[in-house]
Amino acid sequence: MASSHRRTFLKASLGLPFALRKLSSTSPVVDVDLEARQGWMRVGGRPAYLYGYNGQVPGPMIEARPGDHVRVRLRNGLAEPTNIHYHGLHVSPSGNSDNVMLHIPAGEVLIYEFDLPANHRSGTFWYHPHVHESVARQVSRGLAGVFIVRGELDQIPEIASAPEAVLVLQDFSLSSRGDPLEPNMMERMMGREGGLVTANGQINPALPIRLDGWLRLRILNASSSRFHRIQLEEHPLHVIATDGGAQAAPEERDEILLLPGERVEVMVRGNRPAGPYRLLSRPYNRGGMMGMGMQMGGGMGSGMMGMSMMGRAPSASSGPQVLATLNYQGRAAKTWNLPQQLVRIDPLPKPTVYRTFQLGGGMGMGMMMGGRMNFTINGRTFDPDRIDTRAALNTVEEWEFVNSSMMDHPMHIHTNPFQVVDPGGGAARSWKDMVLVRAGDRVRVRAAFRDFTGTVMYHCHILDHEDLGMMGRLEIT
Repeated sequence: MASSHRRTFLKASLGLPFALRKLSSTSPVVDVDLEARQGWMRVGGRPAYLYGYNGQVPGPMIEARPGDHVRVRLRNGLAEPTNIHYHGLHVSPSGNSDNVMLHIPAGEVLIYEFDLPANHRSGTFWYHPHVHESVARQVSRGLAGVFIVRGELDQIPEIASAPEAVLVLQDFSLSSRGDPLEPNMMERMMGREGGLVTANGQINPALPIRLDGWLRLRILNASSSRFHRIQLEEHPLHVIATDGGAQAAPEERDEILLLPGERVEVMVRGNRPAGPYRLLSRPYNRGGMMGMGMQMGGGMGSGMMGMSMMGRAPSASSGPQVLATLNYQGRAAKTWNLPQQLVRIDPLPKPTVYRTFQLGGGMGMGMMMGGRMNFTINGRTFDPDRIDTRAALNTVEEWEFVNSSMMDHPMHIHTNPFQVVDPGGGAARSWKDMVLVRAGDRVRVRAAFRDFTGTVMYHCHILDHEDLGMMGRLEIT
């Protein structure tokens, strides 16, 4: 159980389980037991034969603080190998830490251990399997859980005094009986999406808020491919943190595009008339095979819109989904405004190395290898025995991702967060571990390789694209 100084979450409203044991306040140890296994669970109000951690979808939430020692005992109760990637955490990628090259055979146990640096960013992170060629299947069948690091953002009085809720967004493809359905090759190339969309394993859970008060809402998109264009009816979303941690200042948004694997933390103000307000996920077209279209606008939620000769991303053709409903319950004892500044974020210094990564595949000549479609980085599919990029510890590099394909690719770099280079030259407002590279576009990011040597991955977080080859290995020495 969490120690008494930790605030209580809205567990009764959201039904999200917790699995944190604080062993000592003077020598903190977060000690967690997880088991990955398949079984019958209730998801979206119906039985489903899914993968889960500790028999739950989503899995238990882990909570820690900078400087904590984390120990996770994972038993593999599946009939296939699995492992864990601690997505977004700045911890060692070697040994029994965040090492995705470790594979746990069926029936065996592995103990993960790592130390969170004392200066680790607070934020919403997550854990999920990362066995190459099995990632999309295992995640889409339910294996995902939240990992929260509490730190300086949680100590700001205006943030700390707000009730907090967590939403884990997942989608599932199930038969009428509840068995998971596997996609065909075209669906894998597009990136699988399931017709059952859930938040914390539920359909449209309630989000309570007090009149004149605030609600802190953490949202994780744990889908393998689905993008979510999130809107809350009649309520602006005040972004205080993204996937890399706290922002320098709050930013008001009417809509947020949440990539697969991405997280966002928003503050919602209860200043509307009492009544239900829907949290919506609106359609987003992320491109299609041999698509022909045009890039529309540059604002939040724009993307590859238009015609597609052989296919479109599934979410482009579906209507708005109701993720949850905000309901007013009572009145806050007092009201307050958010601070204008949250945390200090210093822009990274000028890089010493510049690299370009060409994202391609999924269409055209030469992309069909071994009887299947492949996705590539710099013309090559992933090889676990090959080092694709080498970098020196304590250096800063600038990477440019160039997307020559007709599909959007959300790119993720393990271990070290980065800052997206603003084309206008503005200062960095946040750290990131995910960035969207739209079809036909290019994006530059700047990363500092600090604290840890070893090999880490960079890849597309449409997990079918990763499994089909869009991943590389970076060795930090």
